[in-house]
Amino acid sequence: MRKKALLIGCNYPGTTVELKGCVNDVNQIKKCLVVRFGFSDEDITVLIDTDDSYTQPTGKNIYNVLTCLVGSAEPGDILFIHYSGHGTRFPLETGEEDETGYDECLVPCDMNFIFDDDLREIVDQVPEGCHITIVTDSCHSGGLIDGAKEQIGDSTKHRHGYGYGYGYGGLRGQHSMEVAFKSRGIQFPSEFRHYNHWREQEEEKNEKEINGYWRHGHVKNRALPLPTLIAILNEKTGKDENKVDVGNLRSTLFKIFGDEVSPKVKKSMNKNKNKNKAQINAKVEGENGGSKGYSSQGMVGSKAQVFLKLQRKLERAEYARKVALAEQAVADIGNQKAYNNGAISSSKRGLPRGGILISGCQTDQISGDVMPAGKDAAPHGAFSNAILTIIADSDGHDITNSELVLKARKLLKTNGFAQQPGLYCNDDDVDASFLLAAHI
Repeated sequence: MRKKALLIGCNYPGTTVELKGCVNDVNQIKKCLVVRFGFSDEDITVLIDTDDSYTQPTGKNIYNVLTCLVGSAEPGDILFIHYSGHGTRFPLETGEEDETGYDECLVPCDMNFIFDDDLREIVDQVPEGCHITIVTDSCHSGGLIDGAKEQIGDSTKHRHGYGYGYGYGGLRGQHSMEVAFKSRGIQFPSEFRHYNHWREQEEEKNEKEINGYWRHGHVKNRALPLPTLIAILNEKTGKDENKVDVGNLRSTLFKIFGDEVSPKVKKSMNKNKNKNKAQINAKVEGENGGSKGYSSQGMVGSKAQVFLKLQRKLERAEYARKVALAEQAVADIGNQKAYNNGAISSSKRGLPRGGILISGCQTDQISGDVMPAGKDAAPHGAFSNAILTIIADSDGHDITNSELVLKARKLLKTNGFAQQPGLYCNDDDVDASFLLAAHI
């Protein structure tokens, strides 16, 4: 039996989204693993972006190390993963289902995002009898492992994120409708323009509340909102003629990173490519009456005419498709009431036995990057610091996963933070000791 860990800290030095406390989190968590939980130095892999002597936490490197960590695990091993950095979330693709209503992502230092589905696939490869605990100190980290059962939190209580706090017909319901339209490449209806203005004001208010001076120092949020994300990707592409927008986020990532892109994005692009190819082949064959070639004079001209006709038909079909999807988006929101009454059930895939996700906040919340006012105090993540404080105060006694999360919630609230950590695991792991301290 071995205890192995992967610690990831992204400060994004020199960028417009630079953070201060993430690498410090990694250093402190590593010390805790060695001193308190008996991990060996050689079994702890560290990825940070503030020191070139370390492997950099790029998307490719994070994915490869995660895969190797899980792939080399054996029954009885204890795996621990800690991520400290920015988090973001993408609107869902057409036809995609997710209980939080979004694709939650980790944000590597090169912006080659790791999606919740990618983490899910990796966790599913954990061998039976091996225990894995993942702690994420980042924004929107609730539901970061797709389909995991939520034990503490409210990130997956509502279908597609509809109805948070206002009921399915309220302002948040309209926000979910806007996301549903935009994720399908549809312009949001003009009758909701007044809501857009309200939402922008609320987001600006939230940004000011978290990005500013707090009674114990200065706090910055660890979120990467869509406008900022899009601006960064536009800078990476450097092409004014093909501006990045909500509708082409995934295809832009594929163009930038190629084979190194997230497996989820790669699958999505390949699926769309095959689908489009099949549609074009079918249309061309139909225009030619089933013929696979041309033998008459003026072959090139005939082909051009066929493709011009095909393009017009595809444009009309695309318009009809968007109208149908818009109607479906509205219908989906109407299904919220049926879902809450139990008429619609969700399919949950439990984590492997011994699989635990502890998130720093809910899917619609932000996590704090703290720069304390004290002269010798080091910057840190509010959630990582809370965990370390609780473990230190336990005086060597075991603490369960649920106790750790509930105490972290209380401590963060006492210190003025709105973020609420979450716990995702199977029922029999709720009251298991954190990192199985009683068994090592």
